[in-house]
Amino acid sequence: MSKDYHVIETLGRTKVVIENGEVTSVGESMVDYCPIFDKIDDAKHLTPEFIKWNIEKRIREFGMCTPERVVEMDDFLSFGISEILKTNVELGLIDCVVGVCDGVGTLLMTDPKIIQGVGGRVSALVSTTPYPNVIEKVGIENVVNPKTAELNPIKGLEMAVERGFKNIGITILADKIIEEIANYPLPDDVNTYIFVAHTTNASLEEIEIAFKYCDVITACASCNVREYAEKEKIYYSGSKVPIFAVTKKGREFLDNRLEKIGKEMTSNNYPMNKDKHPNPLV
Repeated sequence: MSKDYHVIETLGRTKVVIENGEVTSVGESMVDYCPIFDKIDDAKHLTPEFIKWNIEKRIREFGMCTPERVVEMDDFLSFGISEILKTNVELGLIDCVVGVCDGVGTLLMTDPKIIQGVGGRVSALVSTTPYPNVIEKVGIENVVNPKTAELNPIKGLEMAVERGFKNIGITILADKIIEEIANYPLPDDVNTYIFVAHTTNASLEEIEIAFKYCDVITACASCNVREYAEKEKIYYSGSKVPIFAVTKKGREFLDNRLEKIGKEMTSNNYPMNKDKHPNPLV
């Protein structure tokens, strides 16, 4: 294995390997069409060739999975998880975000520009290699394990509590660890808010756990997320790839972002029109 080795899942849960700034492996996407990438890059099909091109574009534009990684950015989408978190940190409703960054691993973020820069254009991070200069940019004191770039949300939450943060946002994949995070013993004056992303092809069990414990969850290309939301009439925003507000606080977070960008507030209008959604849903 190369010393400089990163694995991400992106664009229909495609496994992509990046080594020394080069894309060395691209798997097969589970999804043929995504309206977001159709809008951004005019991509009608998520082929391996397009996925490789898209990742190479990210490497060129902001140094993803390289020592040149840019960690501060302006908004990428008008309405995504990182944008929602950024807005609510700016409003003071969240004072720390536990997330992950390529070249860094799990980290704590309090700067809205770093929250956006770290999460705005990166999909699920499976493993990464630490870069000391990128870690320095986000603050070594904010990194769970600067030597290994460990991905560990529980340790991130522990660090946030130890540092005295009171309203902690946690970005997490659709996974059973969500239950462990939700049940983590907290001081009485500490709140955690769980934001779930990367739900494409998540199992029904994983999605049921996510809806039971999270505040906000993205639809991605998940059929299970959409079916569960339809059944429970969950508030949401978005006509192509909806984001669902599971709790009252989650709805407040979404509406704060929508108000900032001048969009209509969350609704629970069902059935959803899935004509413009990713295809197929998995």
